[in-house]
This record gives sequence, C-alpha cells and structure tokens, in this order.
Amino acid sequence: MTVIAGGATTQWAVTGVLGIPVAYLAVAVVLAVFFVGFLDMSRRIPNAGAFYAYIRQGLGRHLAVGGAFIAVVAYGAMQVGLYGGAGPVAATFFDVEFGWSAPWWVFALICWAVIAVMGVLRVDVNGAVLAVLLAGEILIAAVLAAVQVTHPADGVITYDALHLATLVTSGSFAVAFVVGYTGFVGVEGAAVFAEETKDPRRTVRNATFIALGLIGVLYAFCSWAMSVAAGPQHIVGRATAEGSELIFSLAAAFVPAVVITAGRLLFVTSLLAAGLAFHNAFARYIFALGREGVIPAVFAKVSPRTNAPIGGSITQSVIGLVCIGLYAIAGWDPMTHLFYWITCLAGLGVLILMAVTSVSVAAFHLARWRTRRRTQPADAMDDEPVSVVQGIIAPMIASALMAWIFVETLQTFHVLLGVDAADPVRWLLPAAFLAAGAIGVVWAEVLRRSRPAVYARIGLGSSVPTRIDPVTPLPATGGDPR
Repeated sequence: MTVIAGGATTQWAVTGVLGIPVAYLAVAVVLAVFFVGFLDMSRRIPNAGAFYAYIRQGLGRHLAVGGAFIAVVAYGAMQVGLYGGAGPVAATFFDVEFGWSAPWWVFALICWAVIAVMGVLRVDVNGAVLAVLLAGEILIAAVLAAVQVTHPADGVITYDALHLATLVTSGSFAVAFVVGYTGFVGVEGAAVFAEETKDPRRTVRNATFIALGLIGVLYAFCSWAMSVAAGPQHIVGRATAEGSELIFSLAAAFVPAVVITAGRLLFVTSLLAAGLAFHNAFARYIFALGREGVIPAVFAKVSPRTNAPIGGSITQSVIGLVCIGLYAIAGWDPMTHLFYWITCLAGLGVLILMAVTSVSVAAFHLARWRTRRRTQPADAMDDEPVSVVQGIIAPMIASALMAWIFVETLQTFHVLLGVDAADPVRWLLPAAFLAAGAIGVVWAEVLRRSRPAVYARIGLGSSVPTRIDPVTPLPATGGDPR
C-alpha cells in the first residue's frame, strides 16, 4: 500500500509520465537480471552485510567499506524517511475516522516506539507481523484494483498506461524509473538475513524471486487500474490534486465504507511495516561492521534473549528520534522533505550499491576462475560451478543499465525533488553518498595501516578467513591485498 497509494500517485504528480505501470515492470526486469549474479553470491557468502561482503570479494576491502558506509546511509535514510509518511498519514486517518486530532509528529513517535521495540525482538516474530500485514495489504489492493478496472472512466477499459512509448519517450523517464525503483528497495533484503536462515541458498533465492515477481505484477496492475478508473488523460491531474487518497476515491462509490477504512488503515500499517523492515536491515549492516571491528564492537552487541542485533537497532532508533524531533521543531514539511525526498534519495543510494555489486560479482567470478586454474582442489566457494551468463554477462548488463539510470537521474534530479534546476539541493543530497563512500575508503586505509588484523577480516562475516579469496592471491601486491 505504501507504494501503490503513495508512490504511484507521487510519480504521476511529479513526473507527469503516464506510463508508471510500465516503469514498475521495467524495474522488475532490471532487478531480475541483477539478482542472477547477486543471489549466486548470497549462497556462497551468507553475511548480514550483504552488499558489503560481496563487494569485498570482487573489488577489495577499500571499496567494500565504502559500500558499507553507503548502505548504512541509504537504509538508515529510507527508514527515517518513512516516519515522514507514517506520521501525517496516521494523523489524517485518526482525525477522519475517530476525530482524534494531533500533530503528525505525535503519530510518528508512536510508530517510532513500536519499531524500536520490535527491532530488538526475534526475526521470526517480526516476520510473522510483517506477513500478516502484507497479506491484508495485498487483499485490499487487489479488491480496489478489481473494482477500478470494472468501473473504467467513460465505460471503456484503456491500455494507454501500459504502452512502453508512454515511458521511454518522456523526458522524465529516469526520474520515473528511480522513484519506481524506490518501491522495490528491500526486495534484496533476504540476503541480509541469510545467516539467520536454516537453508540460505534455497530460502534466499526463492524468497527474492517470488517477492520480485509478486510485487512487480501487483504494482503494475494496481497502478494501471487507477489509470483505467481515472482515465489516462486525467490520471496525472487527479494524482496531483488527490495524492494518496486517489486509490480510495476511485473505488469509494462502489465498495462498502469499511473496505475504504480498512485500506486507509493498512496504508498506515504498511508504512509501519516498511519502517520495521528497513530498521532491521540497517541494524544488521551495523552489526556486520561491528562484528569485524570496522566500527566499535559495541555496535555488534546482540540480545542474549532474542539474538537480535540490539547495538545497531538502538543506534537507528536514536537517529530516528532525532530526525523526528528536528523536523517537528523546525516545522519542515514531513511528507515532501522527509518522506518523499529522503526515501527517493535512499533508493538512489541502493541503486549505486547494486551497480557496484554487479561489477564486483563479475570481478569475483573472473578472479575465482583464474584462481581455480592455479589451485586444486577448489574450496567450498567453488563447490557449485556458475555459468558465464550467471557469473559475468548478467552482472555486467545489470551494472551498465543501473549506471545509465543513475547518470540520467542525476541530470534530472531537480525534477524528482520538485526544485529549480539551479537549486544546490539537487547536488547536495546525492553528494551524501559520495561523502559516505569516500569516508569508507579512507577509513579502510586507516585500518590497513593501523589495525591490519581487522583489515584482513573485512567482509568475512562469521566465516573463518581460510577460504580462497579471489582478491588476495596477487603476490605482486607484496602481501598488501586490497
């Protein structure tokens, strides 16, 4: 519901692009290509810091730490940004339904408290809660979409929004893509929990592709249904005027009021559930870095009762509380400047990570094959051969596509933010990832010089450092593997 009710309508309003349903399908296709190589790495290297560990294996420790810092900023930003949506949406819901009027930040703090508590509970408890909420969201979204398709504008079902030309010929194609991509951020998260599953190879692969296919079709179908009910010539205008209420107003005349109320409630809980998911992802990245000594070991602390990474969880809870307080005191618009800006920025950060990781996957397999020719027998990482398509071609195609989308997005980032082309904020926000990556690379060099034992463990996670490392068998470096 977060993406369908909030994301799709925002895309139409900001970009003016009719083909938003096609954008969701295009994102799903690009991610499917990406996951071909990514999931091969996840079965070989189960690590709570997935991107971080994979980049280390292919591109070295320096870039791995840089990538880890980008991941921390991206996932942390995504989680905090969701408070900017949850607070106002919850405030509106309770005001309309029950007459309870309170500032947005009151409800944001309630969401924050729930997530802070859930963040230190067991993964299976969180998973049960998320599964129940997700099932409700899918049911309501499907019902609303079915109603909208069967009650088209002017009595005619149109397919204009599904035409590829409505997307690729628009000047805001890259912006539409990256905003749509933001709705998929988190589908890669199964790899983050690989260490906490009984069969990471099968579980992570199945969970990822099932989730990708399901949400890709659901996003495309539900957004297309809205365009049918509103009419392709009116959908952008109505999305601009009605925002997240559009999905409900298009069906309100044809379903019982309780369905609309349930949909609005699930919109609130979907923001809460998304916040919890990204809170957990952030906590596990912090845990992975703390466990290896890249950052202070206090961040690797786990609960003796639930085994949840409470060091990272508490860290993100503090960051979230500070951000909610800052926006409340400053009087900044939470929906625009926290929810929309920051979550889209986070999506851009994860796009960077995926592009770099794809290059790393290809580099890893190239180095592994060279090592295998020189070293027999192959070690545990080589127990399942990978094809050239899976190990090299697919990752390079994914990285090229993502790099192109990133460059195009930067050129039109002011459109995404809704600011003037000369506004420095269009460069300052993306520069946060450049700064995070640079700091990570510099910090890795500091570790190499001052704490070589810690440097050697970077990206190894819970495994012992005895596996063949395709980064290290380069004797020309003089024993200084980077």
